[in-house]
Amino acid sequence: MTQAMTRAALNDDAPHILLVDDDARLAALAGRYLAEQGFRVTRAASAAEAREKLRAMEFDLMVLDVMMPGESGLDLAGSLRAERAPSMPILLLTARDTPEDVLAGFEAGADDYLGKPFDPRVLVARLRAMLRRAQPPPASTAPLPLGEASFDAGRGELISRNVRTRLTSAELALLTTLAAHPHEVFSREALAAALGMDDVNERAIDVQVTRLRRKIEPDPREPRFLQTVRGKGYVLKPGA
Repeated sequence: MTQAMTRAALNDDAPHILLVDDDARLAALAGRYLAEQGFRVTRAASAAEAREKLRAMEFDLMVLDVMMPGESGLDLAGSLRAERAPSMPILLLTARDTPEDVLAGFEAGADDYLGKPFDPRVLVARLRAMLRRAQPPPASTAPLPLGEASFDAGRGELISRNVRTRLTSAELALLTTLAAHPHEVFSREALAAALGMDDVNERAIDVQVTRLRRKIEPDPREPRFLQTVRGKGYVLKPGA
């Protein structure tokens, strides 16, 4: 074990990653590299094993392979969003990275994706960006009213009927960006950059907007607060 791996193993404050992949060789290599970069890594070879790890430990984020025997990564991500870990950032690893596959991943609740094979340095950069997005901004401002809900950007919380509504890290980053400049139109390119997505993933912004509307709009089909500006992008218009 390298000194870096030893330090990571002993550092309880290091970000804890659940790496889920049935490819033992790839998981070992990726896990070793992540440990050398200061992460704590726990591995699982299947969705079922991942669920066991999630019941036993707390994780800061998950790296999840899409194509696994039994329950797929897409199915696991979708069920976790509906169950116990709606806000934990999830990065999908996939050998199928067509736009349709990528959008399916975002629709399942993933925050980012990385195609196989991948440069481990890119994986580390993506994970660090995801961790930054998951942190609420330091500034404290008055909550923005969104009908019966309100968004407190300082706390990174969406409150609806006195109940905290859970947001994924991507949804939180999207709403925080829009809330910082209400009534200002943001292009898909600008929002993709704010979420750390590359140009190929601009269409994924539409998916994230759709997911966010389900949480802030009385009728997501007729959005009142998060509106589309045809040919330009999106704008947040808060109000009671």
